Amino acid sequence: MHDTGFQRAGGDGVPSRNGDGPVFAALDLGTNNCRLLVARPSGESFRVIDAFSRIVRLGEQLATTGELTMPAMDRTVEALRICAGKLRRRGVGFYRGVATEACRRARNGGAFVARVAAETGLSLEIIEPREEAGLALAGCAPLLDPQLPYAILFDIGGGSTEVTWLRHDAEKSWTVVDSVSLGLGVVVLAEQLGGDRVPAEAYTEIVDDMAARLACFEAAHDIGAKLATGQVQMLGTSGTVTTLSGIRLRLERYDRSRVDGSSLSLEEARDICAQLRELDWSGRAAQPCIGSERADLVLAGCAILEGILKVWPVPRLRVADRGLREGILLGLMREAGSGVAAGR
Repeated sequence: MHDTGFQRAGGDGVPSRNGDGPVFAALDLGTNNCRLLVARPSGESFRVIDAFSRIVRLGEQLATTGELTMPAMDRTVEALRICAGKLRRRGVGFYRGVATEACRRARNGGAFVARVAAETGLSLEIIEPREEAGLALAGCAPLLDPQLPYAILFDIGGGSTEVTWLRHDAEKSWTVVDSVSLGLGVVVLAEQLGGDRVPAEAYTEIVDDMAARLACFEAAHDIGAKLATGQVQMLGTSGTVTTLSGIRLRLERYDRSRVDGSSLSLEEARDICAQLRELDWSGRAAQPCIGSERADLVLAGCAILEGILKVWPVPRLRVADRGLREGILLGLMREAGSGVAAGR
């Protein structure tokens, strides 16, 4: 096993090589993407000094085989080797890596995590949906309006969709009331739909399926009634909503600084989804905020989003290009006593 020296906060952090204090890193391995952030504390927040993101499709064919395939694991290990190299070069002292739905669901998920440790030196924790929701909240909380008492936070992932119901409590912080992990994600659905044009009936079936899966969650919390009286806001953190925002903004290339914290009206979200349904694979790939790697995934994400909006037709949806990794970083920094605030 290659020793990278990466530790969880609470151990003796390794100082960065340039003497500017400890360096922290958060890694999020999902069904579709491998993402890394490397940062230093800065006041009550942090400053990103390095990052990495690659589409690895770890969950490819998982829905039919129940296991991670060898090509998918090989692609992912190669991406993780790059991440390990970045952590070494940056002198990372505090690190946490998490794996989500693909590794949770796969029969060989644990074996894959062991392989990653042996071949890259990176430890990964397979976390449960409730913890995933809490970390996403920690990363996204600053984008929520504290004047509204309730919020729906959702993340349309590659292997599943996480929906979290939040309440702003008397201590002026956001707490998770409940969360649900739904077995609909863009990788799984894209494999069913194919990569080119999607028939209207197949798209509508996904929208209705998503709405049906949320029915019990809605009934348990009576969210619709609170929404009707203007007490509920919605925040989305996923490639689907950031893509739609980039299209609405007519970006010639994706720009996180413009997308993060932006908003989409209900009509804008539905209109853009309808426009994308009219395009074939090449038409979607030509969109600068989609590209060839995501051209077969975006319609699946649109259908899931429209299912959410069918149940909870909020007038406006706020968009976050932040979430799990930022939540991990903030948690690590608080554990290390770096003085960061609860949100970013």
